[in-house]
Amino acid sequence: MLAPLPADLVQADVERAFAEDIGTGDATATLLPADGVAHARLTCREDAVMAGIPWFDACFRRLDPTIDIRWSLEDGMRARAGSVICELRGNARAMVTAERSALNFLQLLSGTATATATYVAAVEGTGVKVLDTRKTVPGLRLAQKYAVRCGGGHNHRVGLYDAILVKENHIMAAGGIAAAVAQARRLHPTLLLEVEVENLDELNQALEAGVDRVMLDNFDIPTMHEAVRVTAGRTALEVSGNVDLTTIRAYAETGVDYISVGALTKHVRAVDLSLRLQLD
Repeated sequence: MLAPLPADLVQADVERAFAEDIGTGDATATLLPADGVAHARLTCREDAVMAGIPWFDACFRRLDPTIDIRWSLEDGMRARAGSVICELRGNARAMVTAERSALNFLQLLSGTATATATYVAAVEGTGVKVLDTRKTVPGLRLAQKYAVRCGGGHNHRVGLYDAILVKENHIMAAGGIAAAVAQARRLHPTLLLEVEVENLDELNQALEAGVDRVMLDNFDIPTMHEAVRVTAGRTALEVSGNVDLTTIRAYAETGVDYISVGALTKHVRAVDLSLRLQLD
């Protein structure tokens, strides 16, 4: 079972979605009888890994707390094309009003999970962990990182506050890798400390400084192999840059520990879902 996000975070996402979509009220929904009851079926039109059920449910329950929602699967499970994955019954006005926001969450997050599962499958058997990045939809980072976990991936730092990633500009401003690492350890001794390096010389500097992880930025495959040899298990190695489905397997086979993929959350194609309602 996947650990769910706190309900208040999910609800906050839903409230923002409703504020921009419903505004002062759903004018079209008033065409339906106020006490009308409807039932609906949610169909997945393509093979996909599901993610976002808590957001989907919260949208409908926000407008109709008594709605009956019955799922045939859970987040992290694969839906087959043409399968009915959920049935709902409740107030008709509430259902048509909540529909678009609910589907937006489910389609986006399932797209993230499905993309992640594809990358994870591409490195199967190598022991490499596929990581996400901070390249997320503004305001939906925790939701997308949850979806990455649904797809079998792992989360990098959530934001700028829960880990340190020292990059080129930080190194330049601090006066070198050793100085940047020393200052980071002094100011934030409990946070994971990672340094991005662009060549083997910088890798050696990071290793000597005793970092927790090194990010190999845009290394070619022979240099990745050499980086793994030089590191010899002294710290974890992460590959970043030029990662896609045509390259990730070769990168993973160099012996690195992690590969971060911005495309998991940045280049997302929504999963094709259809919700059809009928009045009782």
